[in-house]
Amino acid sequence: MSSQRRYLLFVPLFLAASALIGGLFGPGAGTLSAASQASQRNASGTSDEDMKASIESFTKVYDIVDQNYSDKLSADKAIYKGAIPGMLRTLDPHSNFFDPKEFAGLREEQHGMYYGIGMLIGAQPRTGKPMVIHPFGGTPAYKAGIRPGDMLLEVNDKRVDTLTTTEVAEMLKGPRNTKVQVIVNREGSTKPITFNLVRDEIPRNSVDTAFWVKPGVAYMRIQSFTETTSKEVEDNLKALGEQNVQGLILDLRENPGGLLQEGVATAGHWLDRGQVVVSHRGRAYSDKPYVARGSQYGENYPMVVLVNRYSASAAEIVAGALQDHDRAWILGDTTFGKGLVQTVYPLSDSTGLALTTQHYYTPSGRLIQRNYSNISFLDYYYGKRAEAKDPTDIKQTDLGRTVYGGGGITPDEKFEPVKLDAFEVGIFRKNAFFNFSAGFFSSHDTKLPKGWVPDETVLENFHDYLLKQNVQFNEADWTRDRSWVRDQLRAEMYVTAFSYEDSQRVTVEQDPEVLKAMDAMSKAAKLQLQSKARFEKQRASLR
Repeated sequence: MSSQRRYLLFVPLFLAASALIGGLFGPGAGTLSAASQASQRNASGTSDEDMKASIESFTKVYDIVDQNYSDKLSADKAIYKGAIPGMLRTLDPHSNFFDPKEFAGLREEQHGMYYGIGMLIGAQPRTGKPMVIHPFGGTPAYKAGIRPGDMLLEVNDKRVDTLTTTEVAEMLKGPRNTKVQVIVNREGSTKPITFNLVRDEIPRNSVDTAFWVKPGVAYMRIQSFTETTSKEVEDNLKALGEQNVQGLILDLRENPGGLLQEGVATAGHWLDRGQVVVSHRGRAYSDKPYVARGSQYGENYPMVVLVNRYSASAAEIVAGALQDHDRAWILGDTTFGKGLVQTVYPLSDSTGLALTTQHYYTPSGRLIQRNYSNISFLDYYYGKRAEAKDPTDIKQTDLGRTVYGGGGITPDEKFEPVKLDAFEVGIFRKNAFFNFSAGFFSSHDTKLPKGWVPDETVLENFHDYLLKQNVQFNEADWTRDRSWVRDQLRAEMYVTAFSYEDSQRVTVEQDPEVLKAMDAMSKAAKLQLQSKARFEKQRASLR
């Protein structure tokens, strides 16, 4: 199963899209630009008077609440959680205020690293208690032998089984080379297990997977765009041997975006030097295009880019630029449609404001932002999408292909994932793959041979386990979905037997959309050849 689906077994669905709220962060933060200050100085006196009156009205309301509310008023809650977010919600879905903890978390995400023990934790579905979903390969937690399914009891002599996963995660972080003791309950163990760990740097790699899916064809997935993304892209391509790449599958599915500069630098690797990647326009900012820097090998092979409805902001910049310049074949579902750029302003008390200051446009001039008027934020993020493209925003790629703005990036080729049947849904609802794997390794060696696939004995054990868990199915269901069950079980058990990263590789290799991308590589090659021919013709005409 995908990492996204696996993670959602343990946390509420709305958390999966929380990064979308953060959106696309542009360059510059801290103080208002000169253009913005000039704009404010030129504001009419009437506007100043209206603003003054509004502030006075708010102050009066706040004083009444402060003096007369039934309980003592918390200024932090009233202002940080109420007044400021309430104001921002009237603007757009992506302007956001961060309290000190949230702002620190935002900066940590953008830096792409932290100090801790290196594992993902979530809430156990039945009890809500914190449990290990998986350690990350090579981290202190992984090296110590912490496993998926371990229930967290204590951290440094403090009980944590009643705390939230966020609270536990904060306790596990700390300065590098400091000690932390973790006590867990493990299925099959007669007593709690104690791990004495030393915190280390935990890289949050935005490029979490890059490998050869078949000879000559590489696969790379970018999870988000942090301060290190473009360097990670370069490093991974260098490690693969980019000069040997004959085709690249770039996976941007579920990528919520991140830093504008990193999206530009990443897309620029596969474009000709000087080609526009994206441009932005805003009331307080002059129009500005961002251009590609080019690269030694980046233009030499065809590309297929995978996107879906949760590919957003910087991911859409990359996909839109590669599509507009006919550099890649886009496969999947229409993207989220977030074309607003937030400038982050650090404020007092370690808080921060992410304010929408600009709209961004693809090289052809498309506005990617989806219409968010007259709908709730909940519908904006999770509601059924209306017709995405704006029929009045018609543009053309370099080769003259028609593309539309106003509703995300529409793929060149649609891919509809096969929907799970009732038996498959029932297995996921019971967290059966995860729980069976944890139980299996409580009585079996965690080391499996390379290339291991569940045999008949393991599959029959899982069959019987499903019956005991009251998963509803008949033998016809089992026969029909047997190969699917085997593949999902294999990927889950690889997390413990090898590593989460090895499991993800197995998942990719059996992903139907990745297989479709390999078939679509011929279309990408044709597009690339046409684009290069056009570029050479233009260059010849300038001589």
